[in-house]
Amino acid sequence: MKILKNKLKSELNIRTEKDFPKKGIEFIDITPLFLQKETLKEMNSLFVKEIKKHEVDYIVGPEARGFLLGSMLSISLGVGFIPVRKQGKLPPTTVEGKVNYTKEYGDDVLELPKLVEESYKGKKFYLVDDIYATGNTMNAIKTKIEELGGIIAGEGVILNIVELNNKKDLFSLIDINEE
Repeated sequence: MKILKNKLKSELNIRTEKDFPKKGIEFIDITPLFLQKETLKEMNSLFVKEIKKHEVDYIVGPEARGFLLGSMLSISLGVGFIPVRKQGKLPPTTVEGKVNYTKEYGDDVLELPKLVEESYKGKKFYLVDDIYATGNTMNAIKTKIEELGGIIAGEGVILNIVELNNKKDLFSLIDINEE
């Protein structure tokens, strides 16, 4: 792994695991960044500074590590958090829409929850996740929110694998190539 950009001053502790979750995939584990309190504080601060520029109504984060980042940022920004769940985790009456997408190691379906006493139309959303590889997860969520009339104000991740995508307007703390 070759680091191209690192906005963090804290020590970069990232683990990798070959052939996980299936053969041929190298899993990049950013969990240590959450475990270190100073790094977590620094990540939160950098994201809050970036997202404040966009005046959003909601932070959106997909299961599972997007939940960690998104809920922390929502509290810091004083906005709502939308947890995008794996299919079947929400009761059918609370699902606003399904998101079908293909990730690096298979197809998946996520579900967007209904908002409380309002619709997605006209609201501003900022999408966050842990790692941006091909971008299929975030692109699928973005498309669904826009179909519902929502406005995507921005997208941000902790780690961007640059060689797997061509995303120019993505906020990221760390950019890498998998070399």
